[in-house]
Amino acid sequence: MQKTRFDELVEFPCNFTFKVMGLAKPELPDAVVAVAQEHAPGDYTPAVKPSSKGNYHSVSIQIRVESQSHVETLYRALAAIEDVRYVL
Repeated sequence: MQKTRFDELVEFPCNFTFKVMGLAKPELPDAVVAVAQEHAPGDYTPAVKPSSKGNYHSVSIQIRVESQSHVETLYRALAAIEDVRYVL
């Protein structure tokens, strides 16, 4: 776990929005939801926005997180999806 003031600034548990940017493939939102379900089971409805040229999609999803380490675990798991390029 990185040493930051994150734990001081965020009160856990809370809803945390992850923005996942990846290749414009129809299975990308499902892959993002699958990772969310694995680490924080719940009912998810991601918002998908295509890039201007349509080559990439931005998938925004709100996930209930319990701690800073939970957030970091989700960042790593989302970034590990094959078609993902960035996780914000």
